[in-house]
Amino acid sequence: MKRIPSKIGGTGAAITALVLLIVALIAGAAIGETAIPFDVVAKTIANRLFNAGFPLEPLDEGIVWSYRLSRAVVAACCGASLALAGAVLQSLLRNPLADPYILGISAGASTGAVAVALLGLGAGLLTMPMGALAGALAAFVLVSLLAMRAGSGSNAIILAGVAGSQMFNAITSFIVTKSATAEQARGIMFWLLGNLSGVRWPDVGLALPVTIVGLLVCLWHVRALDAFAFGNQAAASLGIRVRRVQIILICTAAAMTAAMVSLVGSIGFVGLVIPHAARLIVGVRHGRLLPVTALVGAVFMIIADILSRTIIAGQVLPIGVITALFGAPAFAFILGQKRARP
Repeated sequence: MKRIPSKIGGTGAAITALVLLIVALIAGAAIGETAIPFDVVAKTIANRLFNAGFPLEPLDEGIVWSYRLSRAVVAACCGASLALAGAVLQSLLRNPLADPYILGISAGASTGAVAVALLGLGAGLLTMPMGALAGALAAFVLVSLLAMRAGSGSNAIILAGVAGSQMFNAITSFIVTKSATAEQARGIMFWLLGNLSGVRWPDVGLALPVTIVGLLVCLWHVRALDAFAFGNQAAASLGIRVRRVQIILICTAAAMTAAMVSLVGSIGFVGLVIPHAARLIVGVRHGRLLPVTALVGAVFMIIADILSRTIIAGQVLPIGVITALFGAPAFAFILGQKRARP
């Protein structure tokens, strides 16, 4: 008797996720405190991109194009980048709990960005994204050193990540307390929980290229990522330059995380939960897993952003609160499903 496949085909899943992404982007532009019809969103996009000339209310068109659509695009890039970073780190470290937030990379990026913004670190030569990247790489190096000293167990890197995350969060709080005004402190603390309120089209100019380049780099190394599932020695026996590939992919994951943290703050659970959800859909082969992970992460983040703007009337919640509220139970469910399998 022919066995029925347990996973959805990669092409079908990718097409479905892409359609959902387009729908989510339109929904992100339409849904808010002031509801805007979907046809107005479509006409606004047509006017702006193709000069279609549809007659629209200037206020509605401005809300859709200048505020909501740019915010939805950055949210999608953020979700895709963090999910990709989580998938890559889980493969490289062979640990299902690895993600940029738990390993302290997000906390290090936050420290670097805040140091540039408040302390003027770099004497004006460093931008916030560059400061965030330096902090992210510093955090990962520190966590790796702590893990090596703690031992070779699979949980050593996670425990080291928790310690590193707490340390960088403490440094960030110290910088904010010492150097920020009361108004700056409120803004930075809200931003650190994840905030898309201030993003506009210029931010898309950073978020979108970083996401696309990061995805292409990861896809270029899918064979190596598949091989790492069997260990470093097995990967080396297949002709993969293990150390070189690890450095490239870790730097890519850190760069994606740093860019998104510099734009929207530190957001947890996306890199942890989304790769597991994608594996349940398409399996573990990275050629199918990575594109679906990016698309599912993008859709998830857009939905989280919509909820952050609408769940409480007249108030915007930090998006990190929404991802944690949904991510923690989802991860518990995924763990239960994995344990229930024979």
